[in-house]
Amino acid sequence: MNRARVGILISGRGSDALALIRAAEAADYPAEIALVLSNRPEAPGLARAIDAGVMALAVDHKTFGQDREAHERAMDALLREAGVNLVVLAGYMRILTPFFVGAWAGRMINVHPSLLPAFPGLHPHRQALDAGVKLHGCSVHWVTNGVDAGPIIGQAAVPVLENDDEETLAARVLAAEHRLLPACLAAALTSRRNPVAADQVFANPALWTAPCLPLEGGRPK
Repeated sequence: MNRARVGILISGRGSDALALIRAAEAADYPAEIALVLSNRPEAPGLARAIDAGVMALAVDHKTFGQDREAHERAMDALLREAGVNLVVLAGYMRILTPFFVGAWAGRMINVHPSLLPAFPGLHPHRQALDAGVKLHGCSVHWVTNGVDAGPIIGQAAVPVLENDDEETLAARVLAAEHRLLPACLAAALTSRRNPVAADQVFANPALWTAPCLPLEGGRPK
């Protein structure tokens, strides 16, 4: 099986990255995790990836000062050196410049902890609680220049309970992310086996759609 080589960008604990690494251990999964990159050398997810047998490196954004593009060019070089075909933003906490978005256009997806287009950007769990919604969740989408604005590949919903705070709601959403992200990555890669140019990906809704994970007893199946 010819599997795509995937690079994962993280900034923190890397639990979504670990979910992808575990999914990729299956022989029939369409991806192998070639590299985990972080902008923070102290990110716990780097050690978790290394422990799982995946190459993990840090490119500290602080050493580049205010030059965000220079930092991204350094990351881009490492991804290309590793032969990466598709990039996953899995808890990467920096807004990308047009350079990086353009370099990986049609080949980069992001997981965001809300049911987009609701609650984009920072503190989505706080936004959900403040809005009084009964359902919250997570989304995986193609990355474009807009913040959390690209075409959606798939979503998973979780209930908002009466006694929830940001921490308890975030934990419930994170568990859903660990199921949704591997499924959506597989869906994105499967669609890419068709002869579709990168600039056509955003124009073809058939390539965006993956089923939402249904609820069963208040939890994702």
